[in-house]
Amino acid sequence: MPVQPRAHLETLPAYVAGRSLPGAIKLSSNESPGGPPPSVAKAISEAAAEVNRYPDIAVTELSRRLAAKHDLAAERIAVGCGSVSLCQQLVQALCAPGEEVLFAWRSFESYPIVTQIASASAIQVPLDETLTHDLSAMADAVTPRTRLIFVCNPNNPTGTAVRRDALVTFLDAVPTDVLVVLDEAYREYVTDPEVPDGIEFVRDRENVAVLRTFSKAYGLAGLRVGYLAGPAVIAEAVRKVFVPFSVNALAQKAALACLDAEDELIPRCAETAAERDRVRAELRKMGYQVPESQANFVWLPLGERTLEFAEHSLANKVVVRAFAGDGVRVTTSWPEENDLFLQSARTFPH
Repeated sequence: MPVQPRAHLETLPAYVAGRSLPGAIKLSSNESPGGPPPSVAKAISEAAAEVNRYPDIAVTELSRRLAAKHDLAAERIAVGCGSVSLCQQLVQALCAPGEEVLFAWRSFESYPIVTQIASASAIQVPLDETLTHDLSAMADAVTPRTRLIFVCNPNNPTGTAVRRDALVTFLDAVPTDVLVVLDEAYREYVTDPEVPDGIEFVRDRENVAVLRTFSKAYGLAGLRVGYLAGPAVIAEAVRKVFVPFSVNALAQKAALACLDAEDELIPRCAETAAERDRVRAELRKMGYQVPESQANFVWLPLGERTLEFAEHSLANKVVVRAFAGDGVRVTTSWPEENDLFLQSARTFPH
């Protein structure tokens, strides 16, 4: 009998990336429509001249800068190959086979994948009627086997966000030996002051960690760099299970340059958020039920008509991200591209 992989990998769901189509507008992957500013492009170009050298395996300078940015000790930072890599490292570092990872559903599609890869058990709790995390139900779902809870805030793909009071109540209810990971990939697009910055909980609680990424607001999706801020013991464990040199030299230099260019990059997020709100308002005028979003996308809960809407959009040269049977996620882009999507949505029979 030939060599066989682990049997349960046959049922492992594949991560589905947003589609691209030549000649069509891509609104399927939550990317920033703007490329890196000149200073960041220059740093990438300069780093490219030394790709014959290995990158700093400890990501020392970037970790130090991120620690200073958040007023944390450097040992509380772990940098990874995008925040999705850190999700997998967290499960590997915290969970023995059969132990539980708890998360809302629908939420970030990598959660069940990374859980199964580590032979842990995925516990999914449905979103509430507003398509927001049902934190009360999630607290009730914690068992003695729960090791890790992901709270995607704002949530991908619905864009909905948990407010401070509800989150504090939830954190108070979670046992102190269970790690709560606030996945804040879209934090920079939040405009509601009642949606808390998870770093405040990292400072005050020993069982909270935060994930952030340079893929969205900073426009480095193609270079793959994200980071965790959390308890030092968790950050150390996450660093132990990483793939050596996975945060490449270009990514490290580009992320440092992005931190230097925040005064230029972060205002773009406010512009995107304003466009997001405009798109949502226009869709609601058309009769679509679109929940409030605090991310750089909007969600159309279309149920069984999801794939039909996606094909209609594609016929109008707009690529959206369809989640069959649930809904469509549409990235916010430049005003002219958003207008083309709205024009397509207006002609869909609904």
